[in-house]
Amino acid sequence: MSQSLSQIYLHVVFSTKERRPFLQDANCREAMHRGLAKISNGLGCPCLEAGGVADHVHVLSRLSKTLSASDFVKELKRASSAWVKETFPDMHAFYWQSGYGAFSVSPSHVGRLQHDIRNQAKHHRKESFQDELRRLLRKYELEFDERYIWD
Repeated sequence: MSQSLSQIYLHVVFSTKERRPFLQDANCREAMHRGLAKISNGLGCPCLEAGGVADHVHVLSRLSKTLSASDFVKELKRASSAWVKETFPDMHAFYWQSGYGAFSVSPSHVGRLQHDIRNQAKHHRKESFQDELRRLLRKYELEFDERYIWD
């Protein structure tokens, strides 16, 4: 094949450091979601949805054929952390947790996931971030050790 083609949908989830509610302010949170989408798009990874609540975010993007998932997340977190500190000076203590969850998504599930990401506030009235992440890890059959996923 003379052309490289790729369509990998990636669902990335990561939390603020120690799950602190840095994004409690709705304006800051919505700006962060827009910023994450812009950064993702700038990396050649078209963002289909970005959302979350006060202590974590979800990003659904189509992964560029030239980036690894780990490089994508590393740059997404680095650039968004720098951006939020510059845009909101009172957020000088803002940090993302060191880890993340990244899950491949079937094209047939993209629409449902976009809906779920848009409705995070409603969803988290019933399920904590920790329970949500545990559920995702079990759904995708990823082994994990509770001692090392929370920081």
